[in-house]
Amino acid sequence: MSTTPVNPHEEEALGKAYDSRLMRRLLQYMAPYKWWVVLALGMVAIVTPLELAPPLMFKNAIDRYFVPAMQGTVGEAQAWRGILIISAIYFFILLFDFLAQYAQIRIMQRVGQQTMYDMRSGIFGHLQRLPMTYFDRNPVGRLVTRVTTDVDALNDLFAAGVVTMINDLFLLVVMAGVLFWIDVRLALATLAVLPGILIVTFIFRHYVREANRKIRTAIARINSFLQEYISGMHVVQLFNRERTT
Repeated sequence: MSTTPVNPHEEEALGKAYDSRLMRRLLQYMAPYKWWVVLALGMVAIVTPLELAPPLMFKNAIDRYFVPAMQGTVGEAQAWRGILIISAIYFFILLFDFLAQYAQIRIMQRVGQQTMYDMRSGIFGHLQRLPMTYFDRNPVGRLVTRVTTDVDALNDLFAAGVVTMINDLFLLVVMAGVLFWIDVRLALATLAVLPGILIVTFIFRHYVREANRKIRTAIARINSFLQEYISGMHVVQLFNRERTT
């Protein structure tokens, strides 16, 4: 019975795109900071209306001032006064939107950094308890990649991914509702491209996962090469074998 040899320098094949059991384990690291996460998610109710306000303000400026002024039903001075008022309100909306998003990002960045610290501490403590035979089978460079690069990728998930997905989902739902409220035909025409976007997204996700796996493998190889050659340099020097190596 023949078996395929396993290269210890290679990363293992990726599993499912979404693993609920693994996700629950990852979310446990966010449990100590759950109220900060709740605060950041609660700010979605502030950010979303501020994001939707500018298009509605443009609509009011065009329908109430620009078009009536061109048709002569509204005086030019009144139209300019209304546009200036809308412009001032628009400026303050942009300012509040920036402050709300800044606070939301700062909160999640802090949560992400704390979560990454806890995760790295746990992984490092686990590595200290492993037997020496484990380090004979697994190059140290690959383990360094796990503790550094892979944890950084998870930090992006905790710090920006979760809140960004919820923000975008909530914004999309509210925008779709407003479009259907304004004009059903316009909403259907606007959302007609959504199936195509979903298909392209699924295809793109497949290639991105493969590319990400190749990047992880390359980084693991580089770290393993550097670690083995740097640590082996002392052995070469002790036996005075520089010329033969």
